[in-house]
Parts: sequence; C-alpha cells; structure tokens
Amino acid sequence: MSDPNELTVLNPATEEIVATVPAASEEDVAAAVARAVRAQRTWAALAPADRARLLRRFADVVDTHTEELARLEVREAGHTLGNARWEAGNARDLLLYAAGGAERLLGRQIPAPGGWDVTFHEPLGVIGVIAPWNFPMPIAAWGSFPALAAGNAVVLKPAEATPLTALRLAGLALEAGLPEHLFQVLPGYGTTAGRALVDHPDVAKIVFTGSTRTGREVMERCARLVKPVTLELGGKSPNIVFADADLTAALDPFSFLDNCGQDCCARTRVLVQESVLDEARALLADALAAVVVGDPADEKTQMGPLISARQRERVRSYVPDDAPALRGSAPDGPGFWFPPTVLTAERPDGRAAREEVFGPVAVLLPFTDEQDAVRLANDTPYGLSGSIWTRDLGRALRVSQAVRAGNLSVNSHSSVRYWTPFGGFKQSGLGRELGPDALTAFTETKNVFISTEGPAQ
Repeated sequence: MSDPNELTVLNPATEEIVATVPAASEEDVAAAVARAVRAQRTWAALAPADRARLLRRFADVVDTHTEELARLEVREAGHTLGNARWEAGNARDLLLYAAGGAERLLGRQIPAPGGWDVTFHEPLGVIGVIAPWNFPMPIAAWGSFPALAAGNAVVLKPAEATPLTALRLAGLALEAGLPEHLFQVLPGYGTTAGRALVDHPDVAKIVFTGSTRTGREVMERCARLVKPVTLELGGKSPNIVFADADLTAALDPFSFLDNCGQDCCARTRVLVQESVLDEARALLADALAAVVVGDPADEKTQMGPLISARQRERVRSYVPDDAPALRGSAPDGPGFWFPPTVLTAERPDGRAAREEVFGPVAVLLPFTDEQDAVRLANDTPYGLSGSIWTRDLGRALRVSQAVRAGNLSVNSHSSVRYWTPFGGFKQSGLGRELGPDALTAFTETKNVFISTEGPAQ
C-alpha cells in the first residue's frame, strides 16, 4: 500500500529503489502557492530583458548538467540514454527559445476614432503544471518555461513515479539566480497535491498532460472557477503508408516503439495500402527482430522497460498469448519488460486498435485507397498526431487536410519541435504548447483606449 506521505521511485529496469521523496499535502500546496504569488509580483516587475537574461543563465546551467539530468532520467524513467540526453537538451533549448520571447511579447495599436487603442499582454499570475511520467523533463519544461518567460510563477507537480529530474531542474533554477519560490516543484499524489493545485483560487491556469479520463476531471474542476486549461491528453495516431512510399522509412518500428511505446504521439495504427501489405509485414517482422531491448544505460540499447509492473500488466491485457502477431524479444528477470509487438489480425474496431495501449504494441490494418485511408485514420476519438507516407505531393496535401489531428508529418515520424505549435484535436486535448505563440497562452490581453479629443470649448 502506498504511503500517503512519501513517494518511492523505482528503477524500471532493475525494480530497485532509486529514492524516496516526501509527498506534498494540501497544506503544502497552499503554502507553495502563497509563496509563488509573492515571487510572481517581483518577477513580473522586472524588465523583460532582465527576465530573458536570467532565463538564459538558467539554460546555461542546465547545459552544464545535461549528462547528469539524462542519467537521472534513465534511472527513474527507464529511458534509453540517447533519448534522455535529447530530453535534457530539449529543456535547455526551450529555455533559450522562451527567453527570446520575453522581449517580443508585443501588443498592438488598433485604429480608433477619437483616440488610440492599444493592447497589452499581462501575465496570468501563478501557473499550475501537472506533468506526466512518460517524458518527465521535456513536458514539465513545455508547461513551465514559456510561463516563466511571460512573467508568471510556476508550481509544478511531477508524476508520482518520476519526480527527480523536476526537483533537480528547480535546484538548477536557483543556482542560475532565478528568484526563490518562482519555480517550485511539489512531488505528490494526484488525488491530493494535484487536486489541491487545480482547486486553488490563486492558481490562474492549469497545464495538464495525462490521460483523457483525468483531463476531463481537471477541466470540470477548473470550470468551477472559470479557470483556463491547456490539456494534452491521449492519442491513437495513424501511420498512413501508401504503396508508392519508401516502405523501409515509413515502417520504422521506432515510430511506435520510442520510449517503449509510452508516447501519446506513437504511430500505433499502421495503415498500409493492400497492394504492399505482404511486403510491409515482412519488413516489420525483420525490424522487430533487430530491436535491441535491454539496459537503458547501455549506449547500444534501443528500447528500455515500461515504467511499472502495473503498466506492463495493462499492456499485456491487449496482447493475448495466442494473438497473431509479429514479435521481437525482451529480457527476462528483474525489470518491467515487454517485447516489441505488432498485432496482425486486429480489426479496426478491436480494443487494441481503438484504445491507447501506451506500450510497445501496434496494429497492422490494410486500406484500399485514399478515401479508405482517411476514413480509418479519422475513426478514433483522438486526434493528436500521425504520419502520411507517399511520393505524391497532391495526395499528401489532400490527406493532411482531411485527417483530423493537430500534428501531422509527411514522409516523417517527427511530431515535436519546440519552435512549432503542439496540441490535439477531439479528445486529445485543448490548446497548444510550444511554438511562437507559447508565451501568449500564459497571458491575458488587456485593451486600453486613450482619448485624444480635447475638452469641449
């Protein structure tokens, strides 16, 4: 049974305890928010250039600790070392990008009879960020760093399983000279610390990344205070492969195996045109067999473990032992391992084809033509990401317009760039993170009219 006052962090590859940290109570959240309110007033009063300078210094400090952060991520989250280094670098790069935005958060002058009309972007105040366990560093950064650059304070609640890199980032912020209490990290349980953060009247906005089910609850609770939210929720992304595509590139298994499949953008519905289905099946079989699964701290490892025993059981429930499938291999012994798997007889309306598995499992589904591909791609309550593979530019544009998803890639599996918007359609969420407008999502627009008409004579 979980200790309500403590979080135990396990290494997913060894099942050994990495650390224990105190779990924040409702009272801890209230105290942190009160401190953040005071810190935010001081921070917002700084000139934008001074905020930018401090955030750049923060980025420099993160840069000197990227290897430390990466190896900590390997231990607490089971990420491969290469992925973890990318994550630490992404947090650093986003800090630099957001710092630049602090000096370019511009209002407008709007023509108005009898005077001048101007707009200002003012910080919201205290932002509550609730981050997930699948990408602890980057997603915590996405919600926090643009908010800081816009003049807000942040209280971040990391996931119960992965609080360590967030805590270290908060320490590095102080080392860089950011004001005390401006960026606070409160590890804790969602039902206590997370709920208290959402419900607190002095928290001006919530940024939540997690399941659609929990996202609905967050949105309902925020609605009681008319509190804005950004929600990045589930996904069931299609990988649409037309017969004219580069099949080897299109069927890269890491489009759904990256981070052991624990990725909302994972292309877990592999939609392949019927005429090349047999070739696709053979390519996938060879690719899965070649995936190196093992110790995530080993430079040669390509896929690590799932986050927990509970998550492994959830993934296993989608893959019966007798299910027709292409399979790779996974280690025996300690660790939350699951083999790379592609189900080959799953129906489009089957459970594994409809629900977010959040593990190294994809389904292979045939389609006949462009219209059929679009129909299958859109036959889901989610709309986060996806890929379209074809050499026909006209087809690529038509399908990109027709697929209901927030982030699509043509002849690529990339979904996330810190300089472009990220977010979903339908039940994949609300709002956008990252990109050139990231800072404005953490501001209110104030309109001021200034009369130029003199007093009546």
